[in-house]
Amino acid sequence: MAGGALNASSITPGTEYVPKVSVVSVRVHLNVESSPPLTHSLTSSSREPTHFYFSAILCETLYAVDFKPGYIMSRAGRATGLGRLSRPLTTWTARAPFRLATAGIGRHNRGFAALNQNGVTGPVRWEASRPQRRFSTKKPVFEAGEAPSFAFAFDIDGVLLHVAKPIPGAAESLRYLNDNNIPFILLTNGGGRPEAVRVRDLSEKLGVELSVDNFVQSHTPFQELVHGPEGLGDKTIFVTGANAQKCREIARQYGFKNVVTPADIIHAYPDVFPFDRLMKSVYASTHEPLPKPIYTGGGGGDDAAESEVLKIDAMFVFNDPRDWALDIQIITDLLLSRGGVLGTYSAKNGDAALPNGGWQQDGQPALVYSNADLVWPTTYHLPRFGQGAFQAAVAGVWREVTGGAALRTTVFGKPFATTYRYAERVLNAHRRAVLGRTSRDVGELAPLKTVYMVGDNPESDIRGANDYSNDETEWASVLVRTGVWKQERGPPTHAPKMIVDDVKAAVEWALQREGRTTKV
Repeated sequence: MAGGALNASSITPGTEYVPKVSVVSVRVHLNVESSPPLTHSLTSSSREPTHFYFSAILCETLYAVDFKPGYIMSRAGRATGLGRLSRPLTTWTARAPFRLATAGIGRHNRGFAALNQNGVTGPVRWEASRPQRRFSTKKPVFEAGEAPSFAFAFDIDGVLLHVAKPIPGAAESLRYLNDNNIPFILLTNGGGRPEAVRVRDLSEKLGVELSVDNFVQSHTPFQELVHGPEGLGDKTIFVTGANAQKCREIARQYGFKNVVTPADIIHAYPDVFPFDRLMKSVYASTHEPLPKPIYTGGGGGDDAAESEVLKIDAMFVFNDPRDWALDIQIITDLLLSRGGVLGTYSAKNGDAALPNGGWQQDGQPALVYSNADLVWPTTYHLPRFGQGAFQAAVAGVWREVTGGAALRTTVFGKPFATTYRYAERVLNAHRRAVLGRTSRDVGELAPLKTVYMVGDNPESDIRGANDYSNDETEWASVLVRTGVWKQERGPPTHAPKMIVDDVKAAVEWALQREGRTTKV
């Protein structure tokens, strides 16, 4: 063990030391003489002499749990688990012997006498708490081989986190599902960072083991387009977002080989945007050479050989852009171009004899958004604009430029069915993994009957779940009061199955609906 011996004189007689540990919490009241030193049962942290390590075991039929050394506990404070996560606890009354044992010596056969032999001479009172399968349930948790017919999908912002701070009950709810093999996914309209980075950050904030296997953010489905019918993986795409350079990195991780950002364009051809640049230093430090030069000839650009100039085959908005003016200029230029050749203008634009007045009828690149959230919750007391507001700005400029022509776009994220279909595939694959099944015996696993979509935004979470339910699986929407929607502003625009205070209440309601009444 780390640290030197903690002399009994370092411990205040009668002080209550409360270890917070992964499976069982033990509250021990120690009356300690000044000697001899507790050289085995208690050792100090090298930096904090009032901290000590502790080992214990709870012996009860069906619940034999071994505490291994490695949890650091502080006087009158919470302990920090070293190498493990702490678990939710419920108080219980012991019906079997509880044994405290000195660290590193015969733990299983030593009881209170072990403490007496190592310096604890006064009366020892103890309380213990343990999770009865984490939550107290009407029905037992799922036995080995039993496959729950329901699962969960959770939004993140406003449901699990408020900006970077966990919402009360979020961690406990996810741990319960993890511990009881109830599948769930995190389904968010957020984005802008690689999935692995976001999952690691969420795991640290929530103190819950998470995986990219059950995580879907708004642009995660973009990776399916790499090898799609358009073959975009080998073509040139334009990407933007809050940090276009990070968006480029994500796109490359997905498999897109040729990725261009606004910084690349504005650095190579400053005249594309003849104004003072708001993000000049960012563009200067993140630009990369364009794969081909921009067409600068005159006329409609019919003389521009695609093999010699920059041609964009698709445009992707990964998350909320920052420099709207520059991004809207480049996107509009490409929507008006001939076949995606930047710097050209299609001769078909405005031709009344063509569908949509000739607009977007000349092989222009598709415009793909990752989500349509108009607003999202932040630390400010009112919601702030999201990517949906940027989309509205692009559409407004397009209407003015074209005289009211329709703008064709593809939008992923909630509430759109494309994202819910993708999420359901991810959830089913994760469910097979959680339940220990393989694709070979998938036939043994009955289809999901219900997915509980827990969200804070009626326009995305609730609307999407309500619209997506299919013949095999019901998507039951649950609206929480911890995010975008506020009851004082009126009823939600899309009615959920249930409105609850927070995510913990949502999980409890769903479990009760499934015949497994719980109380946290």
